[in-house]
Order: sequence, then structure tokens, then C-alpha cells
Amino acid sequence: MAIVVVMAAFVLPFTRTTLNAMSLNNDARNLTSGVSLAKMRAAAYFTQARLYVDLAGRSFHVERWQKTGVPGWVTEGVTTTLSSTASFGFAGVGAPPPNTQAAIGQAPPCLNAAGQAIAGTACEVFNSRGVPIDDTNAPFGSGAFYVSDGSVVFGVTISAGGLIRLWRANVVGGTWALY
Repeated sequence: MAIVVVMAAFVLPFTRTTLNAMSLNNDARNLTSGVSLAKMRAAAYFTQARLYVDLAGRSFHVERWQKTGVPGWVTEGVTTTLSSTASFGFAGVGAPPPNTQAAIGQAPPCLNAAGQAIAGTACEVFNSRGVPIDDTNAPFGSGAFYVSDGSVVFGVTISAGGLIRLWRANVVGGTWALY
């Protein structure tokens, strides 16, 4: 019995660390899928679509611009919430992934139907051709979302041509690698 207790004392911290790492990995992949889905929805409906991120609420969902009826953003599908150990941010990593952004930072804030910024949000908007655009509808190639657990940071970057990439960096060292 004593041997089992001693072994459990050693195994439990490693198990928790492994599960937390798997959860963060899952969050990063879900975020990447959300960006890809927004890009595809824009083309499928021949309108604009965006990934709407609630930074404080630690959640995200896809929205598309409804052109008929009452124009405005319509939520598509479900809202995904990050795991309990993850949050949006880059946790001390000081530089963005190579050839992506001039300075590290989340995507710009989402805009409401009147064109005003929504506090505490980040959005990446795609036009009907799957090209990321800014609030003037010009191509925008430096959008990114970052999610971290305090020791590892994942970055989802979107280039001007619509290329979506997933990056990973440890907070200590901060060297980015494609994931």
C-alpha cells in the first residue's frame, strides 16, 4: 500500500501537467479550426464572416454578415470556451512568429453593425474570397490570436493571402516553431 501511495505522489503531478498541455493543444487547434471555418463561411455565403473572440470570457465563435432582412452579424454554430488553464494572451513572449506581425498582439477588436469597436474582443474578418480584411475592407495580413497557459503560447496567424498557420513557443526562450 505504501508503494502505491508513493508512486501516486510522483505520477499525479506529471499526469496533471500532461492533461493541461493536452487541453492547451486542443484549445489552439480549435481556435485554428474556428479561423478556417470563418474563412470558408465567407466564401460559402458570398459575404463577410469573422471569428469573434471574447478575450475576457475566454471564448470564441464564428459569425457571418447577414445581407438580407435586417443586416448584421449572425452567430454560426456554437461558442467554444477555452479550457480552465488557458486564456487569450502571449504570457511574456515578446516577439511574434517570424514574418507575421510587426509587433506581437491579438487581432483588432470586433466592430458592431454601426462600425464601433467592441471592448474586450478580437476579430479576424474574411471577405467573400477568403481574404482577411480590415475595417475599410482592405486586405489585412497581420492578424493573429494567441492562447497560453503561462508556460506555452500558441499563435494562430493569418497572412494577407488567407494562409492560416499554427505556431508554438515556450515562454522561456520564446522561439516560435510551426506546429
